[in-house]
Amino acid sequence: SVIDQAAADAGGAGYDFAPMLAGVAPVVSGADLAFCHMETVYGKEGGPYTGYPSFKSPPEIATALRTTGFDSCSTASNHTLDDGAEGVRRTLDALDEAGIRHAGSARTAAEAARPTILPAGPGKGAAKVAHLAYTYGTNDIPLPAGRPWTVNVTDERKIVEEARAARRAGADVVVLSAHWGTEWQDEPDAQQLELAERLTASTDRGRPDIDLVIGTHAHVPQAYEKVNGTWVVYGMGDQIAGAMINYEGAQDPRGNQSSMGRFTFAPPAKPGERWKVKKAEFVPQWYDTVTGRAVNLNVSLDEGAEHLREVRDRIRTVVLGRGADEDGLLMGE
Repeated sequence: SVIDQAAADAGGAGYDFAPMLAGVAPVVSGADLAFCHMETVYGKEGGPYTGYPSFKSPPEIATALRTTGFDSCSTASNHTLDDGAEGVRRTLDALDEAGIRHAGSARTAAEAARPTILPAGPGKGAAKVAHLAYTYGTNDIPLPAGRPWTVNVTDERKIVEEARAARRAGADVVVLSAHWGTEWQDEPDAQQLELAERLTASTDRGRPDIDLVIGTHAHVPQAYEKVNGTWVVYGMGDQIAGAMINYEGAQDPRGNQSSMGRFTFAPPAKPGERWKVKKAEFVPQWYDTVTGRAVNLNVSLDEGAEHLREVRDRIRTVVLGRGADEDGLLMGE
């Protein structure tokens, strides 16, 4: 398992998740701003830790994410309430301690109302980027009594309101992490397509409310698409996951395939106008369940790992399945 691998990498002293991410760290740390999705909540230090269907992961993951170069994580998923409000608190406490910002869940009403805004880029030319995160649901686990703000459950009106509040707070770019879609389905489902269409069409005084949508949940790579002039990643796939079992009860290698999105924004010609994506890229990635390592597939192919070409090519086919290459999406390394 992933947890067993982290224990082995730590040499018997806790858990070390950084080695399994080392292969993709150059891409992550090379970005001015890097977002991750933290699917699970953290258990108590020392455990016990649990896997599917109700997750509690070692809090050492947070340190590894920071070491890898991530700056902010979405924490809204169908597993956010697996250990109730206490699991949310432990997770956000650990991310805070590691120096990672977060969006999508909260310990207090005040925290839930406060936009997550981070600087991206050098000095005075840095952009202020808002990170929003929402999940379609919480596996039928009810929100804690008296704490409806514990996790952001998808509500189109609320998403738009939060995006506009972030703009008022100074955000130049608004990024939405959306936990949505149908598990094990390569194609985005109707809900994804409809919500992407509506959110990207939403504007305030002529300026789009959302500048980038990053999707998670399906456990398999899904397409990228430019919708109403805004890039939408329907599904990244899982960056780290053990051997994945699909709904037919079979191990499914797609569950260890993913992509990393890399979007370069350029400032507007006039203040107050939209920052636009001047370059859009995807980096195919695979998690090797034998070695317990995340692999940048193009780097590995450059180094002669020809057995991975079919995996890389399959990810590329899925990512480009809705014509993103015609809108300029490139495969990066």
